[in-house]
Amino acid sequence: MSKELLGALDVLETEKGIDKQIVIDALEAALVSAYKRNYDQAQNVEVNFDQRKGDIHVFAVKKVVDQVYDSRLEVSLDEALTINKGYEIGDDIKFEVTPKNFGRIAAQTAKQVILQRVREAERNIIYNQYSQYENEIVTGEVERQDSRFVYVSLGKVEAVMGRQDQMPNETYRIHDRIKVYVTRVENATKGPQVFVSRTHADLLKRLFEQEVPEVYDGTVEIMAIAREAGDRAKVAVRSNNPDIDPVGTTVGPRGQRVQTIVNELGGENMDIVEWTDDEAKFIANALNPAEVLDVIFDPNNERACEVIVPDYQLSLAIGKRGQNARLAAKLTGYKIDIKSESEASAIMEADQAANDATASDDSAVTEDAPVADATSDAAADVTPEDVATPSDAAADDAAATTDEASDTTDDSDDAK
Repeated sequence: MSKELLGALDVLETEKGIDKQIVIDALEAALVSAYKRNYDQAQNVEVNFDQRKGDIHVFAVKKVVDQVYDSRLEVSLDEALTINKGYEIGDDIKFEVTPKNFGRIAAQTAKQVILQRVREAERNIIYNQYSQYENEIVTGEVERQDSRFVYVSLGKVEAVMGRQDQMPNETYRIHDRIKVYVTRVENATKGPQVFVSRTHADLLKRLFEQEVPEVYDGTVEIMAIAREAGDRAKVAVRSNNPDIDPVGTTVGPRGQRVQTIVNELGGENMDIVEWTDDEAKFIANALNPAEVLDVIFDPNNERACEVIVPDYQLSLAIGKRGQNARLAAKLTGYKIDIKSESEASAIMEADQAANDATASDDSAVTEDAPVADATSDAAADVTPEDVATPSDAAADDAAATTDEASDTTDDSDDAK
């Protein structure tokens, strides 16, 4: 039995990659539980597994005391000294209490515990193995499909791909080998759960790193990706080497590099544009293949702009169902309002006419204003002393008459 147990531990370590010590620790814990349950023993039990011979030994640990109250937990000092003269009060002494039929009872009781530990160890191994592939591309084989998921075998684990992660232009069949992007790995209670995607934007980045050495080593850098999976994608690239054209390098000779990625994604169209610090130029590049005449930024919204394109390229700039404009807005992070050249001119002329009318009204009001000002100035120059009112004139005449009468009276007095 001991040799068989050692052989089983070696097989577990070799075939399943489970560390032998993990199983031995689980076995010892299970045997302690089995001994306590079957022999109604206290909590002072230890089990040692001899890894060389495969033997199992059970020990009762007792503490040396002056007076024994519980013989299952304590041993007197006198008894301890008969075993070894060096024992003192407070020391622990191990007494072997291995039952003769303990092997059979232990095997029956510990079976489920050991299997549980083995399953946990396998789950940890799988989780540690696949967690390092998170945010990376792996190749898997389609196993089955239901209304919610496509199940992809990655070797030791089965990954799931939800409806939102499946390409709308693809049909998945059993045994199809596909490249998937690992979005996350969870260590769930039922085991490691790996989630993969075919629609994630970073899937494109990893595919370009596989196909374009300059992208992999960082000479050409992917700055932004806007994607509508299965239909069209825009990729903004820049070169960290002034002698290398980022767009031409990414596309490859006669488009071979990008065509490989297009084929992998079931014919998804690719627009490779150059990324630049000049935001107006970058927005114009993002609207490729349409020609852009001007980019006007909104002073009231720093993330909005108006793009002027030739009349004959308006539909090309907007794209089918607005796709080109939508992807360009997602790529640049700007809200883009596209107008044709004639429409923009008409709007500018209308605005100019409105401005001219406003200016004309302001000019008319300005010309009438000086007359009123002059009248007001003239009135302001006239002081109250300069104005002779009728009442004042009558008062002056009365005063003159009074003076004449006074003179006449004086003359009469002189004659007398």
